[in-house]
Amino acid sequence: MNGVDNVQRPLFGGAISSCFPLRFQDVSNIREVPDHQEVFADPQRDESLIFELLDLKHDVEDSSSAVWFLRDIADEQDAEETMVLEHSDTLEAVGLTNTNGPAIASIAVGQMAISKGRQGREAQNLVRVYLANLRLKEVSTDVLITAYEPIVINPLSESARTVGAGPTLPAVQAGCLPVAEVFKLAVTNFIVHNWTLFSPEA
Repeated sequence: MNGVDNVQRPLFGGAISSCFPLRFQDVSNIREVPDHQEVFADPQRDESLIFELLDLKHDVEDSSSAVWFLRDIADEQDAEETMVLEHSDTLEAVGLTNTNGPAIASIAVGQMAISKGRQGREAQNLVRVYLANLRLKEVSTDVLITAYEPIVINPLSESARTVGAGPTLPAVQAGCLPVAEVFKLAVTNFIVHNWTLFSPEA
């Protein structure tokens, strides 16, 4: 079945790794994303998975950090019809333990209408967004893992050319692992191999 070929993939030059299906191709160079981001996408389904390293937001509470970042994404993308569907309390990411103990993680799931690239509001797609915030306080870093799952493709969106307009085909019917499961895999298998990545001198 397409989508179950899950493998551990190197991120940020191998300093980090995570596990997700091979159908998600590295498009970081194609999209010219910043150095602190790595972007993977399945162009046939217009689904994407983004790993991002940010300076720690000290003024954001741990318990609401994932929701805060989700709303920040909505603001950045000029999203309409944004709603938070669910969010978790803080969890300990034991696999990310460094010298000062495990990282703090929180998860939020939302739904919003956003457009691709520089297309305007008239071309917005309805998208479900899964976001995990891993707070690596000992290295003053907020890690964001974000997965985008289109629900309805706007006929005016450039996505309509490859995916088709209207409601998207459910992943199971397409023989793919659902984005919710891809997201869980990526979060639970996120591993830091080289902590010097976060040092200012690196």
